[in-house]
Amino acid sequence: MTYSNYKKEFKQLKAKPVKLKKFLKHNAPKKRSCGRMLKRCGRCGRIRSVISSYGLYICRQCFRETAINLGFKKYS
Repeated sequence: MTYSNYKKEFKQLKAKPVKLKKFLKHNAPKKRSCGRMLKRCGRCGRIRSVISSYGLYICRQCFRETAINLGFKKYS
C-alpha cells in the first residue's frame, strides 16, 4: 500500500463491509493543514523535494527539465 493510493485494498474487502469500514477508519489519510503532503509538484505530482522558491512549486526533477525554459542558467 502506498501513500498515494490507499484504496488498492478495496478489492479484497468489498465482500466484507464491516472490515472495509474499519479499514477506512484506521487507514485513510487524515486531512492536513500544513506539512510536506500539501506541497506537491504542479507538473508531475511528486511530494518530495518540491522547490517553492520564486513561486515555482515544482520538484527538482521537473526543474532540471524546464530550468532553461524558465530562464535559469547553469554556472558550472
